[in-house]
Amino acid sequence: MSSLIAFNKPFNVICQFSPHEKYQTLKDYIKLPLFYPAGRLDSDSEGLLLLTSDGKLQAKIASPKFKLPKCYWVQVEGAITQDAIIKLRSGVDLKEFHTAPAIVNIISEPKQLWVRDPPIRERKNIPTSWISITITEGKNRQVRRMCAAVGFPCLRLIRAQIGRYNLFNQHLPVGEWQAISIHDIY
Repeated sequence: MSSLIAFNKPFNVICQFSPHEKYQTLKDYIKLPLFYPAGRLDSDSEGLLLLTSDGKLQAKIASPKFKLPKCYWVQVEGAITQDAIIKLRSGVDLKEFHTAPAIVNIISEPKQLWVRDPPIRERKNIPTSWISITITEGKNRQVRRMCAAVGFPCLRLIRAQIGRYNLFNQHLPVGEWQAISIHDIY
């Protein structure tokens, strides 16, 4: 068995194995002993989560000092502007730090997405936009905070890729996991 797995985390799942009174946890989906998340996704974020049974590998994947790029597909409220994209690309001032420059592009709504349960809140008179954001830092709720800082609150956030491993190229269904190799990431 590989010491590394990729999991397509559903919305409202907590990145822990111990029971939680409100949310499902990783234990509801992954029945492997001694695997732990290499990084995390908040309960309201979806998509790629890597787990490993190797402590050194866990630290290497999760640590910003190794600069492993993580790509997110983000649905934001409003018609995103070029000015907001430029700000995200340059780095954004958040209260305790200035983010490193990000790779940011406007994208079409991804066709291969699963239906989110519950669906996002939509307002009839306010459009939404999709962007891809690639960062190497991964501070607490960083992508959501970056989007809010440039005036476009995040409605849906999906981590699509870590390093070379792309969730959608692998066709990993939501709520499923698969064993992968370190070579799939680096």
